Amino acid sequence: MTTQVETILHSFELLPDADKRELASEIVRRTLKSDQSPLSDEDLVSIAEETLLALDQAESDDA
Repeated sequence: MTTQVETILHSFELLPDADKRELASEIVRRTLKSDQSPLSDEDLVSIAEETLLALDQAESDDA
């Protein structure tokens, strides 16, 4: 993972939960809209799972 990605992820963790959900949705939307080859169902499930696990962890940390 690059330093830039780690910095973005750190900033993501500092966001309120609602902003995290909004940002995650926007990233997925833009990724799907890009000229890259389409993501497989397996990729989409993996991305969704990682996002939800990160949100769950953030909520646990806030509790």
